[in-house]
Amino acid sequence: MSNAEYLTVKEALTAVLAGVSVLPAEQVPLLNALGRVLAEDVTAQDSLPPFANSSMDGYALVAADLAGATKENPAALQVVGDVAAGAVLDVMVEPGTAVRIMTGAPMPPGADAVVPVEDTNEAWRDQERSLPTQIQVIRSVKQGDYIRHPGEDIEAGQTILQKGHILRPQEVGVLASLGVSQISVNRRPRVAILATGDELLEVDQPLQPGKIRNSNGYTQAAQILALGAEPVQLGIAGDTETAVRQKLQAGLDANVDLFISSAGVSVGAYDVVKAVLEQEGNVGFWRVRMRPGKPLAYGTYHGVPYLGLPGNPVSAMVSFERFARAAIRKMAGHTQLERPTIQVTVQDEIDSDGRESYIRAIVSPTAEGFVASLTGDQGSHILTSLVKANALLILPEGRKKVEPGSQLKAWMLDWPETVLL
Repeated sequence: MSNAEYLTVKEALTAVLAGVSVLPAEQVPLLNALGRVLAEDVTAQDSLPPFANSSMDGYALVAADLAGATKENPAALQVVGDVAAGAVLDVMVEPGTAVRIMTGAPMPPGADAVVPVEDTNEAWRDQERSLPTQIQVIRSVKQGDYIRHPGEDIEAGQTILQKGHILRPQEVGVLASLGVSQISVNRRPRVAILATGDELLEVDQPLQPGKIRNSNGYTQAAQILALGAEPVQLGIAGDTETAVRQKLQAGLDANVDLFISSAGVSVGAYDVVKAVLEQEGNVGFWRVRMRPGKPLAYGTYHGVPYLGLPGNPVSAMVSFERFARAAIRKMAGHTQLERPTIQVTVQDEIDSDGRESYIRAIVSPTAEGFVASLTGDQGSHILTSLVKANALLILPEGRKKVEPGSQLKAWMLDWPETVLL
């Protein structure tokens, strides 16, 4: 079989992304929107802050009264009131007077500045802090000092978040401050997971001769959860077309948006998934010039997009990262579909067979830039090599050898902690 009969990784990814669509919007409680994509612009109904308030514990006063005030020559003011956060004080601040004010409390009428309590003679460290009748101020302030002005952060009518924005904790906080309790976001993709093979056991079963546990089903479920999508586990199907059809029907009944299976898409006598797709759907492609992960099927089953991953655990996980991750993120409304990529200096010799290759590596920062070392055996059954890895080095198609000191692109699965220090 010639390489011409296989799709390149880019061709395969283009086909997968063309076969999935952005899911419709839904209204969800604000906290349920964390990590999700806005489906519409958000316009502020209120200003933030909604009223002028103090940014310090201190005294609200007329700034002109403190002209020339120093520690040696303090300004004396009559205290005419006390206002805490959440309260409103209907007392006019006249020249020569002051109101004690707490952080976040609304500015009383007549006051045009705040002086911090530390710049007065109040015994502000005492627990009682009874209200004095007079206060001495040891420094001057300007009009507007230590005041948070209405609309200083957000003005009513302003578009604060645009469609397509990803909601992080800070966006949730802003929306909460504006009284938004429900928000429109793209629906979470529901992704069915099917593991195939007579050799598979459930994870809680004891090993038997010739059997292995279903690690792929759990790996893919975890990858789906990490993307904020909803996994629908269909369990294990034996190596018969009837068994595969029964499991896939359960996925259809659950109204899933995407099928993902592992194994059953190669050329073995018991690889039945491809046959089922050909009979009751279609197969867009089933071979990719990629290492690991050459057997990879993509098509539809009763109109639902279907991605058939290889059976070897590393091949399945890397293929998911390369194709399923991008598809699921597109469905969820994201526009940035791939992981961040950086340039690294490779410390080890790497041999490949000319396919576009994804090499498990540990990327570390140095004073000269990022360096990458391999995690050991790159066999497609060595799952611990991915446990050790925080990146995948990308060898372009046609490149069979990489010498130490060469530059490669690294697809970051995790960022080294030291980068953030």
